[in-house]
Amino acid sequence: MSESDYSSSPSNISEFASAYLVRLKKSLDLYPLEKIEVLGYALLDCWRMNKQVFIFGNGGSAGNAMHLANDFIYGIAKRFGSGLRVTALPANSSVVTCLANDEGFDAVFSHQLAVLASPGDLAIALSGSGNSKNVVNALEHAKAAGLRSFAILGYSGGECLSIADHSIHIPVNDMQLSEDAQLVIGHLLMQWLYTNGSGEIRP
Repeated sequence: MSESDYSSSPSNISEFASAYLVRLKKSLDLYPLEKIEVLGYALLDCWRMNKQVFIFGNGGSAGNAMHLANDFIYGIAKRFGSGLRVTALPANSSVVTCLANDEGFDAVFSHQLAVLASPGDLAIALSGSGNSKNVVNALEHAKAAGLRSFAILGYSGGECLSIADHSIHIPVNDMQLSEDAQLVIGHLLMQWLYTNGSGEIRP
């Protein structure tokens, strides 16, 4: 969303907040629940089979990836060590900056997946536009390497819409509402996993 998109919004904070919340509520009606359900069962399968989950994105989506990794590692567990095996690929700044310097920023996620992931693992891309080259490259590697892939996307969905095995597309032309969707979907799945996975799956 560009700065000009905000120009017609109310200057009063309460009015601005009310307008934002109206747009947020409208965006919630666009969430494809049947596709979110597919992701939920895929996460549950990974948990039961002791597979790994890799989450990645840029900027605010990188922050959301790290947030959700915490929720799936710890938030769904009811006893010590029973959470999902989740890695947020943006989290290790040494690895990210090394790869960006040596291989280019487009490779910061795909190179990590090439080392860390195995067939049957799960890759989850978070992207507003769906066109970030490092996210696109990671999804393409996931497909070639036998990972199951999902993408939570805003705007038109971009390139990622057709590359991911399963795309959860919320068609809003607003980066903040797109990033809100990543957390809302992640949080509802966290609570569902906690409830339906018993929180004690891993040995």
